[in-house]
Amino acid sequence: MHRYRFLLSRQWVILTLVAIALIPAMIRLGFWQQHRYEERTARNDLVSGALHAKPVPVERLTSPGHAVSRTERYRTVTATGTFDTAREVVVRRRTSSDGEVGFHVLTPFVLLDKKVLLVNRGWIPANGAQTDFPRIPAPPAGRTTVSGRLMADETTAASGIKNVKGLPDRQIMLINSAEEARRLGAQVLGGYVEQTAPGARGGSPEQISDPGSEDAPLNYAYMLQWWLFAAAVPVGWWFLVRRELRDREEAAAEPDPQEQPAAV
Repeated sequence: MHRYRFLLSRQWVILTLVAIALIPAMIRLGFWQQHRYEERTARNDLVSGALHAKPVPVERLTSPGHAVSRTERYRTVTATGTFDTAREVVVRRRTSSDGEVGFHVLTPFVLLDKKVLLVNRGWIPANGAQTDFPRIPAPPAGRTTVSGRLMADETTAASGIKNVKGLPDRQIMLINSAEEARRLGAQVLGGYVEQTAPGARGGSPEQISDPGSEDAPLNYAYMLQWWLFAAAVPVGWWFLVRRELRDREEAAAEPDPQEQPAAV
């Protein structure tokens, strides 16, 4: 065992401790990526199932005060009524498909039974300062049937958007059915709808695109990568040990110049 006595040196003790610490850390990172992979896969399956489900009347899934659940989110719903443009608001600092900052147009949609559905009609540019109320294209007049994706009320925790107070008139930061019910003095269905039909026409707000799928396979690749790294650490440590041992043996086998006889 004296051949491996160098492992007790300060340099090798530190190297060994670092290797021992890296292995469980990498294994934990692999399990974290596995959790992210499973989470994203479940989210993608849920969204895909909701988007491909048969459209249903909106009041089958939500009602005043209802909190839209994960399984209800992105479901295609239909509603018949009239747009109340006199009381529509805009949602600040929302981006277009090209990344341009503007507004989302949130228009109350009065159903046949006088309940109100909040409809996000899409994105429009600012057309000036963010504090100015923008010019909003008019929706179809009279009784209309709309379709769209059912969405949950927005919160700061879920969106990361701070709900700033004291905004200019008819501007909001987050879409919240309870707050809109107080503002409108009406029964407002929980959540809101991202309109998909009637489709956008010239001058209409830019409709919000379908939610894309998250890149779950990337997390799967990272999971395998971390576990391969964890397996490689002891292999690399042993390789370094063997190389150090070989270098020491070769150095010991070389004759000492001081012990060689002097030339005559």
